[in-house]
Amino acid sequence: MDETEETVNYGLVGYPVLQTADIILYKADTVPVGRDQVPHIELSREIARRFNNFFGDTFPEPQAKLTESPLLVGLDGQAKMSKSLDNHLDLAATPEDTSKRVLTAFTDPQRTTRNIPGRPEVCNVYSMHQMFSSSTAVSAVYSECTTAARGCVDCKRQLAGSINDFLEPMRDRRKEYESRPGYVREILDEGGKRARAIAAKTIEEVYEKMGLARG
Repeated sequence: MDETEETVNYGLVGYPVLQTADIILYKADTVPVGRDQVPHIELSREIARRFNNFFGDTFPEPQAKLTESPLLVGLDGQAKMSKSLDNHLDLAATPEDTSKRVLTAFTDPQRTTRNIPGRPEVCNVYSMHQMFSSSTAVSAVYSECTTAARGCVDCKRQLAGSINDFLEPMRDRRKEYESRPGYVREILDEGGKRARAIAAKTIEEVYEKMGLARG
């Protein structure tokens, strides 16, 4: 066994299996995920398929549901947006804090001065404009970047405004829920009750098909 094999921990194998359990316990047939999670959903499909082959049709094979923007690269322009990598935007942040974070985003590394035309196709800030800004704004960003008519700081400020506009309804709703903590608890309790009922029925069916006695 080489050094790599010795350092593999259970999480590498166990996490996708636990994720599968979270999905098929409720017989979900569609799972909204990012593009990076698609292989895990495929494993979930395989596990469900194997169980069905052995014990009879029980679980639907879950399908991944991707959005129009299935992967959001972080502010570092390198990896997917992740809190653990500190390249993320916090949905609970204030508009001011969000703007400050966006201003730290990496842009085209070859555009070292304002007078150098940019390359939107390699700039992560431009890719985020495509997600959060209007089509008219995206066209203007492309034109002004490639002709050096605007600098990266101005581009990031406009992006910050677009992101804050996008998040404003979510922030308003968050404030509403924060003012009604009892209502949030009611939602969670009701959801938990419904989930437990579905899970109990699924477990009962699994025990029966596997021929296991309930103690």
